[in-house]
Amino acid sequence: MREEAETLLHWYDHHARDLPWRIGPEARKTGVQPDPYRVWLSEIMLQQTTVPVVGSYFATFTTRWPRVSDLAGADDAEVMAAWAGLGYYARARNLLKCARVLRDEHGGRFPGTEGELLKLPGIGPYTAAAIASIAFDVPATVLDGNVERVMARYFAVTDPLPGSKEDLRRLAGSLTPDRRPGDYAQAVMDLGATICKPRNPACGICPLMPGCQARRQGIAADLPAKTPKAPKPVRHGIAYLARRSDGSVALERRAEKGLLGGMLGLPGTDWAENCPAPNPPFAAKWRAAGEIRHTFTHFHLQLQIMTIESDADCALDDHADLDPGSLPTVMRKAYLQGLAFLDNRVEEPGKG
Repeated sequence: MREEAETLLHWYDHHARDLPWRIGPEARKTGVQPDPYRVWLSEIMLQQTTVPVVGSYFATFTTRWPRVSDLAGADDAEVMAAWAGLGYYARARNLLKCARVLRDEHGGRFPGTEGELLKLPGIGPYTAAAIASIAFDVPATVLDGNVERVMARYFAVTDPLPGSKEDLRRLAGSLTPDRRPGDYAQAVMDLGATICKPRNPACGICPLMPGCQARRQGIAADLPAKTPKAPKPVRHGIAYLARRSDGSVALERRAEKGLLGGMLGLPGTDWAENCPAPNPPFAAKWRAAGEIRHTFTHFHLQLQIMTIESDADCALDDHADLDPGSLPTVMRKAYLQGLAFLDNRVEEPGKG
């Protein structure tokens, strides 16, 4: 084992984060093994999301569906509603697909190799390596944003991401030990999350400080370098909130494929660079209730909200006692904006 790995494991034994999906180093030394289901679920949830945000979602999922077979048998709409707010909804659809493949083709058990894990829906190279390493203690190169940052700084890799990703993967692999590879993978991720942070890295208390080339050169805070991103375009759209006399709201379920696929939301137009023509679910005197803004990975959205109180039939599902938390974030914003307007808690645009 390289000295760096030994040093990092020693640090991890004393400073490992206490996470709800993790079996800590002391427990692992006594033979307690991680549950692959919980490792997989946490890794899928953590993609593009932070640990504090994931905690409550993870608790909800593991309480309602404690085993992969339970999740495989769950109602799609219930799972999508439980996922609402985490974003990147293709992850939730693939979560269900993967659970059902595991139930139907693997007897409800996760395969223990990267190659077999990669064949499952929604599992890419990073997730396969993480599951193999953490759940099965297989030496695998785990490369997330935290690991990329640690490797870029430790080896002073100045070439920008994403072009340098494969170099960083190779360097990360050179440090991955055969002994305790699962703990080592989590140790590097913890180091990046708590010490080798994107801004103001705490180099003075870093266990890898003596060998860190970027610190020696005085460039640690500047790494990893990244290729500048193009400005995000702005798209426009209209959403329609129709409230019935009984308080129910007309909603539609979006198509399975595409952005927010399979999620409930307000009916509306497509989202385009130029504001599309109005497309209300039924003809009526709709009232403008203002605009909400939301940012997705690849674009900013400006969504005009139109409202009406009407019992007209628009061939959409009525939802009484709607829990806004079951809606994706952008639709929750639109719903709450429209509701506030109907309840006279916001003024009509242009007045006041």
